[in-house]
Amino acid sequence: MSRNISPALRDMACARQLCRVAGLVLVIGLGMGAWAQAALPAVQPSAPQQVEVPLSAQAQARWNQIASELRCLVCQNESLASSNAELALDLRREVRDLIDKGQSDAEIRAFLVSRYGDFVLYRPEIKPVTWLLWFGPFALLLLALGVALRLMRRQPAAPPPLTDREREGVRQLLEP
Repeated sequence: MSRNISPALRDMACARQLCRVAGLVLVIGLGMGAWAQAALPAVQPSAPQQVEVPLSAQAQARWNQIASELRCLVCQNESLASSNAELALDLRREVRDLIDKGQSDAEIRAFLVSRYGDFVLYRPEIKPVTWLLWFGPFALLLLALGVALRLMRRQPAAPPPLTDREREGVRQLLEP
């Protein structure tokens, strides 16, 4: 009896079975996720949040300048000043402590670069390690322009002459 079923009906039956299996896998996955959530203990903060004393206007201006030049190591596309990641909060606290200790902007940047590398800076210094970062896009652009100019100057190859047989075929097509 199953041999008399059309291919379209057989495909529909297979699709229906796949949907059932996918639904079953989804239900099992959601159930496992809910079970795992229920089994985990709630996360408690490790220490109470400290209330920070406001900075002076001059120190706040320095902090704003430094934090806007530093990258959040978690978010990567946000500055340290605008990120809400835990690591960003810790780094902001660290920068604030360094400002309170009287370190200069250059010393603070040097400390963070020594600890986290050039990636922490939005504009890393130009040095041999970062040359590719600074000059790589320009080199690729020049390379692409050179290839484009070379391709545009290249003369198209002349098509090979027609053979006698091809000429005869064209003549037959053109004559009524």
